[in-house]
Amino acid sequence: MLALGLMSGTSLDGIDAALIETDGETVTRFGPALTVAYPDPLRAALRAAAVEGGSADAAEQAMTRLHAEAVTQLLAQAELPAEAVGVIGFHGHTLSHRPDQGHTRQIGDGAWLATATGIRVVNDFRSADVAAGGQGAPLVPVFHRALAAGLDTPLAVLNLGGVGNVTWIGADGAMSAFDTGPGNALIDDWAETHTGTPIDRDGALATAGRVDLDRVGVFLSDPWFDEPPPKSLDRDDFARLAAKLTRGLSPADGAATLTAFTAAAAAAAAIHLPVPPRQWLITGGGRHNPVLMMALRQVLDAEVRPVEAVGWNGDALEAQAFGFLAVRVLAGLPTTFPSTTGTPEPLSGGRIFTP
Repeated sequence: MLALGLMSGTSLDGIDAALIETDGETVTRFGPALTVAYPDPLRAALRAAAVEGGSADAAEQAMTRLHAEAVTQLLAQAELPAEAVGVIGFHGHTLSHRPDQGHTRQIGDGAWLATATGIRVVNDFRSADVAAGGQGAPLVPVFHRALAAGLDTPLAVLNLGGVGNVTWIGADGAMSAFDTGPGNALIDDWAETHTGTPIDRDGALATAGRVDLDRVGVFLSDPWFDEPPPKSLDRDDFARLAAKLTRGLSPADGAATLTAFTAAAAAAAAIHLPVPPRQWLITGGGRHNPVLMMALRQVLDAEVRPVEAVGWNGDALEAQAFGFLAVRVLAGLPTTFPSTTGTPEPLSGGRIFTP
C-alpha cells in the first residue's frame, strides 16, 4: 500500500510529509518527502497551548489545515492523485505527555483531514497504549527494526527531536526503546531567548562557548537517568532544571552546556541497553548540529554516524514511520510492545477516519 506519513514534532519547526510503500512489515519503496515550516504565529500558538494548557481549538484547526496543505503539496510533487494513497498516518502535535498520570494529549482533527484530502486517516497513535498502562512513546522502533534488516547489529538509533529517544535493535530483531532525556528542546529555547532565532543553527552559538562540566554533572544526578526503561518524557520535563543550571551563564556558554546535557543524556541511556551497540545512528534535527554530533562521538563508546550513512533519510524518517504505522493499524498489527513502551502486551493503537 502507498501510505503518506505526517509528523509534527515537539521541536515546533513544522510538518514533515513523506510517501512510503509498505505492507506494515517491510518497506518496498520510499517516495518523495517535503517539509512545511510553521508560520511564526502558529508556532507561538502551539507553544502557548503546550505551556498554558486549556483550549487549543484555534491552533488545532490551523495546524490541521496546514497538514492538509502539506498533503496537497506532496501529491503534486509526486504527480499522484489522492486515490493512489491508501492511508495517511497523522501524528498530530503533542501538547502534553504524562503517562505516569495516564495522560497524553495530541491535537489534530483526523476526521476533518480525511474529508479535506479524500484519503483515509489514522491518528491518535498514543492514547490506547497509555490507557493500557504503557508510556505511549516512543512509537517508531518497529519502523527502525524494519529498516535495519540486514545491518550489523546490535545497533542503536538515536532520534534527537525536541526530546531524545533511542531504539536498540538486537541480532534476533529484539527491541528496546525509551526516551533518553532532552533532545533539541533546551537548546532551541535557549537560542530563541538569547538570539531570537528558534534554533542554534550549525551549533554556532555553542561553538563560541565553553561547557560547564560541573553543571553537566549536576544535571546527570537527576534521578530520571537511573530509572530503568520503559520511560518517556514531556518536552518541558527538564526545563526547570535547565533554567536553574544555566543561571548566570553567557548565551554562548549556556548553549555549549545545554548541548553537552543532550549528549550526556544519551550516554546515560546507554547503560540501560541490553547489549552495547556496535554503532549509533543519529536521526532528527539534532544530527544537523555539528557541535552536538561531536559531543556524542566523545561520550558514546561506539561509532556515531547520521542515518544517511546507511541510506536512510533522517529528515523524512519520522514521517515515513507514521505512514508505516498507519498501515500496521489497518492490518491489525501491533505498533507498541512491552519492550518499547511497557504496555502489558503488543498493542495496535490508532483511530481510523474515512472521508
